[in-house]
Amino acid sequence: MAFSPNKFITEKTKELQQKIGNQKALIATSGGVDSMTCAMLAKKALGNNIVILFLDDGLMREGEPDEIRKFFIGVGITPEIWDVKDAFFEALKGKVDPEEKRFAFRDTFYRTLGQAVRSYSVDFLIQGTIAADIVETQKGIKTQHNVLSQIGLNPANFGLKIVEPLRELYKHQVREVAKKLGLPNRFAERKPFPGPGLATRIIGEVVPDKVEKIRKATKIVEDTIRGASVFQVLAVLLSDKATGIVNGKRMLGDIIAIRAVESKDALTASPCRIPWATLFKARDRILKEVPGVVKVVYDITPKPPSTIEYI
Repeated sequence: MAFSPNKFITEKTKELQQKIGNQKALIATSGGVDSMTCAMLAKKALGNNIVILFLDDGLMREGEPDEIRKFFIGVGITPEIWDVKDAFFEALKGKVDPEEKRFAFRDTFYRTLGQAVRSYSVDFLIQGTIAADIVETQKGIKTQHNVLSQIGLNPANFGLKIVEPLRELYKHQVREVAKKLGLPNRFAERKPFPGPGLATRIIGEVVPDKVEKIRKATKIVEDTIRGASVFQVLAVLLSDKATGIVNGKRMLGDIIAIRAVESKDALTASPCRIPWATLFKARDRILKEVPGVVKVVYDITPKPPSTIEYI
């Protein structure tokens, strides 16, 4: 039977109303389609009994806090924005192992949300966990930051009662629901962006200057590499240095990898056949606009054996 976004919205609206009733709920949104869809679904179901929170953890896309603020004010909600950069960078300090970084992010994320729940006296946390998050975490492929009870962690340890209305859906279905709820395409069709943000696109320790580099590179590849077949496009800052030539002199500089894949459900993926002219445009902008980069490479690995993100 074909998926019906209208039926899904009707069922989940009733479910949220029955589960939460006249109590209040908090929705932490990152600007990605999953959390934005949750926010719009909660608004439809619960009206004014919601708090929209954006955690400015220093790891998001360029201009994200302002874009979130403007959108929600436009639909009649004033979002709360917390500057929590210091807490997240401190948690990630010195960590290079991918799983250690994911664990550190998850722990800081949920402890911060626990504080928010208490601060706003809300009863529930609504979050945008989707089916692929659960499948990959349970299979041990990688630990998604928004998966707790499915791997034996009790949300109550963080002071949370969690509701996951999208947990049965895959990304393409979430996009259908998003459009039916009135999310504009700039959100509904946005390329996937991991919960830990740019921390997943830095090999090695996550520090502010590396984040600024990969934030610039991310914007460049998202602006340059487009098309209906592109499920996800990203840039990654590698940990080692490469020899380059700048102004006729040898120097050691950064390596940026570009990755663009085709996929339907994020469980498997194939590299996109990007035209050379498009790749050259992205390469030239990265070399010009991201300080210290001397080498740009294109990743042609499918999933499996690779994952889409690097960590």
